[in-house]
Amino acid sequence: MTLADDTPDVATSAQAPAAPVNPWEENARLLAEISARDKIISGLLTRVAELERQLGLNSSNSGKPPSSDGLKRPPRTTSLREPSGRKPGGQKGHPGTTLRQTEHPDTTFNHLPKACPNCGEALGMVDSVGHQARQVFDLPDPQPVQVTEHRVHECRCGKCGASARGEFPGTVTAPVQYGPNVAATAAYLSAEHYIPEDRIARHLHDLHALDISPASIATMLQRKADGLARFTNAVEQAVGTAPVKHGDETGLRIGGTLRWLQVAATTLLTFYHVTLKRGEIITGMTGVLVHDHFGPYFGLAGVLHALCNAHHLRELKALIEIEKEHWAKDMAKLLRLACHAANQARGSPVRASFVAAFTARYRRIVTEGLTFHEALPPLDRPGKKKRGRPKRRPGHNLLIRLRDHEEAVLRFLHDPAVPFTNNIAELAARMMKVKMKISGCFRTIEGARVFAILRGTADTARKQGWNILDTFKTPSASLIAMLKTA
Repeated sequence: MTLADDTPDVATSAQAPAAPVNPWEENARLLAEISARDKIISGLLTRVAELERQLGLNSSNSGKPPSSDGLKRPPRTTSLREPSGRKPGGQKGHPGTTLRQTEHPDTTFNHLPKACPNCGEALGMVDSVGHQARQVFDLPDPQPVQVTEHRVHECRCGKCGASARGEFPGTVTAPVQYGPNVAATAAYLSAEHYIPEDRIARHLHDLHALDISPASIATMLQRKADGLARFTNAVEQAVGTAPVKHGDETGLRIGGTLRWLQVAATTLLTFYHVTLKRGEIITGMTGVLVHDHFGPYFGLAGVLHALCNAHHLRELKALIEIEKEHWAKDMAKLLRLACHAANQARGSPVRASFVAAFTARYRRIVTEGLTFHEALPPLDRPGKKKRGRPKRRPGHNLLIRLRDHEEAVLRFLHDPAVPFTNNIAELAARMMKVKMKISGCFRTIEGARVFAILRGTADTARKQGWNILDTFKTPSASLIAMLKTA
């Protein structure tokens, strides 16, 4: 190795001079990078705001069911109801149902002193000079099932020698069968108390020593539903032609698949219909339909619409508590004032001067809210092409609904028969959710149909003032004859 080998090459070891940086290009690059990051940050902030809004929603300020609140339920002080100023409990003049003694007890026990405390003489009923009475109201001990035997005799005439045979009643069709009370009790427990078939079997065994399989109970329920089909059809027609009816829908699981239950109800009638798709609504209705702004209802011909204002108040409450939108507070106060005015009218039309002033104030608040939202930056990213209408905030959507469907929102002010809310249909739909929580789901569409018929019959019977258990013992023709539609 020579000295020349160890000497580095000065030309190759020296670093090449850096190219000069154009400040204008560097500034443009940094501005583009900052702009891109600003877009990302803006999108993330919008997403965080939306997630925080969703976390703030519960059953008191949205359409979410109470079961979705979990253990973190909202306090009852956040209810939409305003304080009435009345004390809790029964109000003055309320008849009440206090337990009172009856003049005709079923069983009487006389308790006498054993002997005279002075002389020791035995005492009996003939010595009684007065008494005090206390009565105990109790259930009788469960009785085993009663077995009734029907015998058809063959007789021979003593005059001419001809033979004749009797006939079994039309309801007695087999050598051994269950009676109508068993089927009515099973239907009552299923439709009114949502008890599954296996627990109905245990109930009948424990109280009446009747051993019957869940499969047999399911067959009973199906036969009972088939027998009530005519009555259910009559209820459907009566609801459809009623001047005011309520509609709602809710999901239910059938065989692991999401299906839908459609509800149509009045103050006296309830009709259920199971469908495969949510949009398969009940048709053939006339008059006023109160609902929750479900789109397919607006496709019904010959129907006037009224929107549920309880839904509007819940949405407004969310906008007040979460979004802090001032117009929402004004609108909520105005709707409550209108509801109070309609209640004070007690079935009579609200004064025209109040309706005119209310409508003018209603429109001003809607205009104020729309102006507020139109001044906000759009939610969609700038420059991003998207099919359909631009994304809008929840408050903006509500304002457009209040503007475009003003007549439906305020129909309760013009028609005394139209209520402020859609609670009648919502209460009917809520019972299906109770059934789902108890039983989980239905295995087949037919099972859901059977329950819909039985539940609709039970709810209609309650509204009509009938005894529900007796209703399940009564033929459809008799029920149709007793049905009140108004």
